[in-house]
Amino acid sequence: MTENGLNAPIFSVGEISNHLKRVVEDSFSFVRVRGEISGFKRAASGHMYFRLKDDDAVLDGVCWRGTAQRLSIAPEDGLEVIATGRLTTYPGRSNYQIVVESMEVAGEGALLKLLEDRRKKLAAEGLFDADEKQAIPMLPEVIGVVTSPTGAVIRDILHRLNDRFPRRVLVWPVLVQGDGAADQIVEAIAGFNRLQPGGVIPRPDVLIVARGGGSLEDLWAFNEENVVRAAFESAIPLISAVGHETDTTLIDFASDLRAPTPTAAAEMAVPVRAELLAQVNEDGLRLLRAGTRLVADRKMHLDGLVRGLPDLNSLVANQRQRLDDWGERLSGSLQTGIHRRHRRLAEVAGQITSPRQRLIYARDRLEGRGESLNRAAKRLCEAPRRNLAQTARLLDGLSYQRVLDRGFALVTDGKGKAQTHADDLHPGDDIVIKMRGGDVGARVSGAAAPKPKKTKSLSKSDDRQGSLL
Repeated sequence: MTENGLNAPIFSVGEISNHLKRVVEDSFSFVRVRGEISGFKRAASGHMYFRLKDDDAVLDGVCWRGTAQRLSIAPEDGLEVIATGRLTTYPGRSNYQIVVESMEVAGEGALLKLLEDRRKKLAAEGLFDADEKQAIPMLPEVIGVVTSPTGAVIRDILHRLNDRFPRRVLVWPVLVQGDGAADQIVEAIAGFNRLQPGGVIPRPDVLIVARGGGSLEDLWAFNEENVVRAAFESAIPLISAVGHETDTTLIDFASDLRAPTPTAAAEMAVPVRAELLAQVNEDGLRLLRAGTRLVADRKMHLDGLVRGLPDLNSLVANQRQRLDDWGERLSGSLQTGIHRRHRRLAEVAGQITSPRQRLIYARDRLEGRGESLNRAAKRLCEAPRRNLAQTARLLDGLSYQRVLDRGFALVTDGKGKAQTHADDLHPGDDIVIKMRGGDVGARVSGAAAPKPKKTKSLSKSDDRQGSLL
């Protein structure tokens, strides 16, 4: 017996959890559960967590990142789905959950609701606006086709193009339903847009995205949001041709032109060559007939105008006669004018003085005025000349040379400076004595003679006058 007197074994919490986990996983290793998604969230790791619920219960669900990337639908709150996977437990919260391996929408009604919600969302973003549509070229040189390479669709398109107007066709093979179909369609549209004009692989002038008819689930790849956005962002005009005439997918709203069938898409892409040639010929004939009628109408109108014109000969004859009259009058008037101007020239010539006479008269006047100018210049210079002579005589009388002529001498030092006082001279100084007749060099020797004393017998008049002797 055990301590409490019972035979039941005692388990730890972990042992109970692990035992339940094995039981649940062994019993429910593969289940399909239908329910409505709620509380959906995507973790930073890429794993998805949600709950599946119906009117009776709630089941936790998890979808690991690797599986989430392969899902054919985008889970969201309120979407009713069928989840395929296995049940397991989560000991950390003592609950059980389903590990989802795949997921699909439960029923066409749910798909239609999802389709309508997505259509409203994309329409609100402006992806379906008519202003964003591009014009389809009338006669493309290269046509790009995005479709399955093995179905009847591509054969129908090529056959119709060959019947109407053969063009060069580039096919980008893709899956048109199932997992990965949407991503391949997006890559095909983007790949055609990445081609450069004039490259080794020519860039298409128009794209056709096509597939045959099918159920809503079969056509679901063309309702995916990334496919719709790729069609909207395509710089190359795009024609959608998905399903039959009654089938409608979201790519039809985003494309530049919707065709009811793939064959109709080929007809929209190119005109009928024979019809085009016939139209050109018909237009040429109509243009020729219109030109002929226009020329005939203009000729008739011109003939009517000609009939309304006066006789040309009579008009010219009158003008010719008037021209002759004017010619005669002009000849007479020219001669009269020339004679009148000759007389006037003779009168004017008689009044004109000869240039030679005018030169002689001007020369006489110039000589007379020159003589008058000489006399006036002599009179003007005579008085200053007399004043100058008188001033010269006065200066000569006041010059020290005249004093030297009377027997006096001027003593200067070697630099020519006058020495007026004996105290300025010293023994050995070189002096120059300027006298009448020339200069004499000398050198001072001995002391200077003492100054004579003034005598009282000299009068004031004699002291002021001095003596040069």
